[in-house]
Amino acid sequence: MTIDVEDYFQVEAFASIIDRSEWERLEPRVEANTQRLLDILDEAGARATFFTLGWIARRHPGLIRRIVADGHELASHGLDHRRVDRNSAAAFRADTRGSKQMLEDIAGVAISGYRAPTFSIGRTTPWAHQILAEEGYRYSSSVYPVRHDLYGSPEAPRHAFSPVPGLVEIPLTAVRLLGRNIPASGGGYFRLFPYRLSDWLLRRARQQGALPVFYLHPWEIDPGQPRPPRAPWRSRARHYLNLERTEARLRRLLAGFAWTRLDRLVLGAEAGRFPVITSWTEFSPPPSA
Repeated sequence: MTIDVEDYFQVEAFASIIDRSEWERLEPRVEANTQRLLDILDEAGARATFFTLGWIARRHPGLIRRIVADGHELASHGLDHRRVDRNSAAAFRADTRGSKQMLEDIAGVAISGYRAPTFSIGRTTPWAHQILAEEGYRYSSSVYPVRHDLYGSPEAPRHAFSPVPGLVEIPLTAVRLLGRNIPASGGGYFRLFPYRLSDWLLRRARQQGALPVFYLHPWEIDPGQPRPPRAPWRSRARHYLNLERTEARLRRLLAGFAWTRLDRLVLGAEAGRFPVITSWTEFSPPPSA
């Protein structure tokens, strides 16, 4: 179970209408929404990994400390939600180094995991995994092997792999069905698909040997959030679809599966468990079966 800790105005779908310079004057809702998620997880006895923006951590240090105190894993989502594939390698290194240090200073725990904003590590960023390893990260969950207009690497493996020595990449979950990779990790798809389909996809992924990884944002349980007036229709459709149903669906999901932190699965694994894939050119389309 993973939570991407960012506020409603920081999402990629609104990047064209909300500039970073505006963030400070918008109504913050991430703390209350994340506290609510923490309560829900506690009621279910579930533990999760919270991929958190440094921007959020700096402004809500008490929230960061509660995440750790409640037994969840704290991990990095970068400083301020800049896509990796629109950064230089030097800027990416500064971002990942700065966010890791900030989270560690606030929470007093080591940070092992990283998730790229908008799943933006892929074929065009062959340097990203090496930089993460050099900066002390031990795993990433930044590759989504599906086709999407904002992200996705459909040619990537659907199973965890080691792209460089000392680092594991845990792709977001996709199910191979009728010759295509079908997204099964949550987020907007969890709000779009009927609950029974999401449940079936996660179980099918496990049958296909993948590690089911689910993700959610705090704003997805907040149907009363402000609505930017100039948002494109597609962004509105994606962002606001079924927000009023998400909490109930999440509670049902928590009851139907045993959920834990990513680090307990990945870092506790024996050495050599994950296949070594050192170049994007090594990827080949998965079989159609």
